[in-house]
Amino acid sequence: MKIAVLSRNSNLYSTKRLIQAIREAGHEAMVIDHSACDLIIEQNGPYILYKGEKLKSIDAIIPRIGASVTFYGTAVVRQFELMGVFSAVESQAIVRSRDKLRSLQILSREGLGMPKTAFTNFSKGGEKQLVEMVGGAPLIIKLLEGTQGLGVVLAETRKASQSVIEAFHGLKARIIVQEFIKEAKGADIRAFVVNNRVVGAMKRQGADGEFRSNLHRGGKAEVIKLSRLEKAAALNAAKALGLSVAGVDMLQSDRGPLILEVNSSPGLEGIEKATGINIAGKIISYIESAVEKKTIKRKNEQ
Repeated sequence: MKIAVLSRNSNLYSTKRLIQAIREAGHEAMVIDHSACDLIIEQNGPYILYKGEKLKSIDAIIPRIGASVTFYGTAVVRQFELMGVFSAVESQAIVRSRDKLRSLQILSREGLGMPKTAFTNFSKGGEKQLVEMVGGAPLIIKLLEGTQGLGVVLAETRKASQSVIEAFHGLKARIIVQEFIKEAKGADIRAFVVNNRVVGAMKRQGADGEFRSNLHRGGKAEVIKLSRLEKAAALNAAKALGLSVAGVDMLQSDRGPLILEVNSSPGLEGIEKATGINIAGKIISYIESAVEKKTIKRKNEQ
């Protein structure tokens, strides 16, 4: 097979590991910068020009779409899908997961545990009600567009909470407000899901004095064995958003696992180094199986 990794940087750990895993499995690998793709849509069908050349004979793609280019990146993934190319992560699932508010709404509909969350319009004087809706301070305030722990604020008092919310609203910045889970003690769990299986999990602990556990913020990771409830929560969250490959972030709480976020382009470095598991290889194995099933189905329909 010919498998392409959609990535804007071929030197990133995740991109390099996927390319390595593709080649180790005996397939042809290539990196395509999705931001350099031109989408041609005409009566004879859609196709893609990449650096002036028409892309042909690609069997599968692995999207590694950054949050800053979600709109164009998912348009490229959708174009590949319309061309009959298998995608390890569906374009619509990426869109669904990137919208933090929409994804939380979907998870709530499915009855999955999560920190109590509130969202409102830029209503003047509504800051106090927002704070009360999630049980008062301390609480977490998140920018809807934030990634890697950026745009996440811990407000420790009611007064500070109202001031920060008012400041964000004054800037017309969209935010969600969430209850603070004290018993998590600045740690969370990242469960890596591939094809409806948890293939690895790590516990991330925030640096001293830091409530955010993101590795980009100086957090540390160690392997963890998930409980039955934690494993079920991760699988159900990925399934609810339609993600075949996902990083599910959860908090351990007194009322069970609480979903924080479901990432459609989870990084491989932290999870592979913490667990020693060849996650990239498991993604390629999933693609092999899915493409084979797709080929058999196509032949049976002919």
